Amino acid sequence: MPEAPTDEPAASAAGSAVVGRASVPAATWPPAELVAMAVDALRNPGLVVIAGAPGTGRTSVLKRLGESFRGPVFSGGALAMLRGVPALPLSRAVRVRLPSHEAPLLAEAVRSRVRHGLLLVDDLQWADPLTMAALPAIAEHCRIVVTLRTPHRLPGDAERALRAAAATSGAWLSMPPMPPDAAAALVRQLAPSASTAVVADLVRRAGGVPLAVTALAKHVAQGGTPRDGGDGLDKGLAYTVAGALADLTRPARTAMAALGLLGRPVTATVLGEGLTELVETGLVELAEGIAAPVSPYTAEVAAGLLDAAERAALHRRLATLVPPREAARHLAAAGAAAEAYRVAVSAAAAAESSGDRAELLLLACDLPGVEAEPEVRVAAARAALAAGRPGSCLRVIDPATTDPVGAVLRGEALLQQGSPVAAAAAVAAVPDGAPAEIVGGRDRIRLLSMLTTDPGGALARAEDLLNVHGDAPAHPGLRAAIAAVRAGTRQPNWEYGLASAASAAGQAGDALAARWSAWLLVETLTADARLAEAAQAAAAAAAACAGDLAYSWQTRFLAAQLWCDALRGEEIDEVVRRAGDLADRTLPALARGYAVAAASLAEADGGLLAPARARLEALQNRPASAGPVLDWVTREAAWLDGRPDQAYDPARDLDLDTAASSPLVDGLRRITARWAAYDAGVAASGLEDSAGSVETGASAGAEGLAGMPLAPVRATLEAWKAPDRFAEAAAAWRELARREEVRCLLAQGLLEDGAQLAVPPLLQAEQLAEEAGLIVLLGRARRALRRHSIRRDTRGRRAGDELTDRERDVLRLVANGEPTRRIAGQLGISRETVETHIRSGMRKLGARTRTEAAALAIEELG
Repeated sequence: MPEAPTDEPAASAAGSAVVGRASVPAATWPPAELVAMAVDALRNPGLVVIAGAPGTGRTSVLKRLGESFRGPVFSGGALAMLRGVPALPLSRAVRVRLPSHEAPLLAEAVRSRVRHGLLLVDDLQWADPLTMAALPAIAEHCRIVVTLRTPHRLPGDAERALRAAAATSGAWLSMPPMPPDAAAALVRQLAPSASTAVVADLVRRAGGVPLAVTALAKHVAQGGTPRDGGDGLDKGLAYTVAGALADLTRPARTAMAALGLLGRPVTATVLGEGLTELVETGLVELAEGIAAPVSPYTAEVAAGLLDAAERAALHRRLATLVPPREAARHLAAAGAAAEAYRVAVSAAAAAESSGDRAELLLLACDLPGVEAEPEVRVAAARAALAAGRPGSCLRVIDPATTDPVGAVLRGEALLQQGSPVAAAAAVAAVPDGAPAEIVGGRDRIRLLSMLTTDPGGALARAEDLLNVHGDAPAHPGLRAAIAAVRAGTRQPNWEYGLASAASAAGQAGDALAARWSAWLLVETLTADARLAEAAQAAAAAAAACAGDLAYSWQTRFLAAQLWCDALRGEEIDEVVRRAGDLADRTLPALARGYAVAAASLAEADGGLLAPARARLEALQNRPASAGPVLDWVTREAAWLDGRPDQAYDPARDLDLDTAASSPLVDGLRRITARWAAYDAGVAASGLEDSAGSVETGASAGAEGLAGMPLAPVRATLEAWKAPDRFAEAAAAWRELARREEVRCLLAQGLLEDGAQLAVPPLLQAEQLAEEAGLIVLLGRARRALRRHSIRRDTRGRRAGDELTDRERDVLRLVANGEPTRRIAGQLGISRETVETHIRSGMRKLGARTRTEAAALAIEELG
């Protein structure tokens, strides 16, 4: 396997200039096109120059050319520490002492030894003047390839002579950047556990520089974080980059360091006179007046080379050139905390989004040596809550505060974190005589805390509060809380109450109440199995949050939408793709929980049981709110995988008193438990008793309570006593969840003894499962049909049409959750070729979806 491009520190080189490198897939690097151009230019004597920035792989190209040349090869190179020694690079190549006084004599001595061979000279930027003068004359008779790092300190006339010689007989070739797909493949090769987000960040920072890709990936693989610059990061890379930057003029080094401190592209005027040199050396790209570093990591190294005083001065200068939102951070980094505080507070007042406002105010509160004013802390806490960051709110408000405003904010944050008892305690001392806004906030927190412990009492309390605050309370948060109580107890028109509360809060500028109400609407609709409505509401709320840069809320809504889609059993491939991509990001715990649940359920339904289990097992710190969801998905995946013992807990799963907060999830848990008991041959008489008690409770006036099982759940559990009722249960699930409809039909067919009654529902289950891509349930339906000697002509793999090795490779990567672009990068093929292999594999395996094809391929490969 070829080796990755490397530019090692000159001081460490000894003997040949070709030194150790990390491996890269052969199809990716060095670029075959560039090597072919160099080979073509070497058909006759001449000079080929391979130029490029540090770490771009010049040495690898040199080595590849030497290995492919049919004849003697003379390899040498210059050394930084011995750049003043005459003819040293050429002496190292031909292994003899050479004339060191006159260029013509030197050229003739080298020519007489190289003759029809190939002369390779690495790191020409450190060559002495005599070598530079002799090279054009040697090239008239010999084939020469040299590498030249940019930037360099060669005199202008020396570079012009090189270019002229290359133009006359040879070529001047510039190293291209490593393609993003190839760089991503290398990162995953060196750091297999890196998430998609980490891979993308490393590829962006490396900027197509293979050595940077290798060093950053190894750092992550060894336990380092993508952003730390700790001791684990390859010092050779930093040394190489620093050596190149040292050859820049001071204005160019300062401009490069500025790009590193900014961390983003910037207008050309910000960088000043050094920009021209950076563009000429290929370190910076300039397009339409916007300058961006080719490798952000190189810019970070440049910033790291500054001493403390230089760094502070540059931060101060940048603060005068960038918008106030960034200026505050640059001032803070420069140590000007008081000035940073003033700028941050002023910029927050003009911020257009709650996300920006929260960032600026939290920065102001965290500045060392500056005591934030009480009103600033209150504003920061409110902005943090609106942005979905309750932990930050708690950080800026003193836990021992006696201020009613601070107490209400702390109570709200604790409530958002799922600690209702602590939230109620936080506002216990808020007096009735406080301003109306504070009293409304206090009553909201008390009411919502009561809802978690005493729903009936909360409903009565809500009616009392309406008498005090008016039928439509002026306080948006209190109005939302009353709507929440009515929703939690399923009062008539509770949906309208939540939607109107969210709308009123939005119009009043209370972003927290608006988003919280929208979230509660989504959760309650989902809990009642109104999945299509919930998904639509979640999508609309996510779009609104995106416009306000409320990332925490946005990702929560996106994850909830995907969870609804997974439960419905539609678009399995799309759910796996989107949920997997979302779960790879940095997410709040609740959003991650729902995203992982959605991806895992869709993978398990599609037959990718091992990836589903791995995804669930890898999730740490499961949020309490998503705990029941993740628990059921884990059990469901175990049942689908033929492990009923891991899906059934007799001490818990048949007990009505353990109802989850979501009637749907609680019902699905008990349905899965009933299936697991059936598969394991375990008697589940307690289930029939629980079904009967459910019905009795409903008739006793418990309707509307969140703990009451849903009608489709009740119908499914009751059908286990009377299999002829499974058709009715299946119909109840038809518009809600396709997978549960299939399970009802499957149960009906399994529990009926005669073929006349068993086969029709099994055929219907088979058809629905095949259409939806529910591979595991499809397999169970077909096995049940074979018990009745039904062997219909189903779509299957074509006889004699075996998968090719490449199709197996592609489908194996699909099974690992890799999208098309990453598969293309790992295998060194185009995206169109990847899609062709997937379609071909689907055709050969008789699969309807990518997920099904991957599952079948994995099963075939063992």
